[in-house]
Amino acid sequence: MLNLGQLVNTVQKNCHISDARHAGDFTLCIFLLKMREFYRWEHDIPFAHNLPKDEVGAWLQEREGMWSDLESSAFEALPLEGRTLDPFDTETVNRELIPHGYVYSGGYGRFSKPHFFLGSLLKKEQRNGYTVYISSCEYARDLEAPPAMLQGKTIYVRQESVRRFLWEKIEEWRWNRKNEAMERVLNHYAFEIDVNSALDRMTENETEAMILHELGECLAGEKLGPEWQKMLATFSRSKAEIMVRAVRDILADCLSTLPALLSSNNTASLHFYFANFTGMRKHLYPEALEAYRRWAADDRQALSMLVESGQHRWLETARAVMKIFREKGETAGTAIEILLDPAPESPLNSPPEATSSP
Repeated sequence: MLNLGQLVNTVQKNCHISDARHAGDFTLCIFLLKMREFYRWEHDIPFAHNLPKDEVGAWLQEREGMWSDLESSAFEALPLEGRTLDPFDTETVNRELIPHGYVYSGGYGRFSKPHFFLGSLLKKEQRNGYTVYISSCEYARDLEAPPAMLQGKTIYVRQESVRRFLWEKIEEWRWNRKNEAMERVLNHYAFEIDVNSALDRMTENETEAMILHELGECLAGEKLGPEWQKMLATFSRSKAEIMVRAVRDILADCLSTLPALLSSNNTASLHFYFANFTGMRKHLYPEALEAYRRWAADDRQALSMLVESGQHRWLETARAVMKIFREKGETAGTAIEILLDPAPESPLNSPPEATSSP
């Protein structure tokens, strides 16, 4: 019989070990925000309730002490029905768990950080030859809980993490209300009338948007091949890694997310997408925000034109990155940064010429 309690404890310990090794990857501000929400999750505090400052402070000190003890520990094998399994052997673990109504994932994210989670299985779908697992309640998770992940031919979408991610974005907007796109999102769902109901509807809608993005990652992976992942591992914890991840994110969205949202006229998700078009993606592709502004001002073709040109532009950009990596190997990082971060007059920052699809 499955010993769920023992399994949860083991997965959570592996999460703590991962956090101990990688907590320093965040800026102090982001770290504190994530720790606040992690405390909320651990103590099952509703979103609308304020967190107790003194208790959070004491918990934070205690957690950092625990991390210090765990930082050099090895990840533990998972206890499952009379045997133990490698915590990264997700496929085998899920063959044991899915019949019991649970789903698990163990894999690597940005800066090669291991991510683990264990949750209740809400539904299983097949999309374009890929298996999609959607989970609800999470029993174990790490500090940075990615709402959606692609591993091989499987997509994991964690609705509890989707909901928390959305709440964090809403809280950010409430602290600094300069994001017009986010304001449009909140108006669409009528958050001022019923926060919980609005958050439920938004979670369902953004779950679909995240599946679309991961399907775009699948398409991008088919076009770029397995060498892309080798390149990411080579540039781990560098600016080059952040840049090439942004290139692939943009490509995935031009291939799948944005075309599907435009086709279904999902205006709420389109507003939310551009409300969060920040960081490196914004730096590399400022034209996307300008196209969004025109679209929001009723130029309904602006985003369609962006997507059409973007599919070619970002596939060719990704292939140019791969070419540099093949030529220079581990020393390619600087050349890739120069390619992706050119002077303003560079062709990379100019509208692409009309070309046929590759």
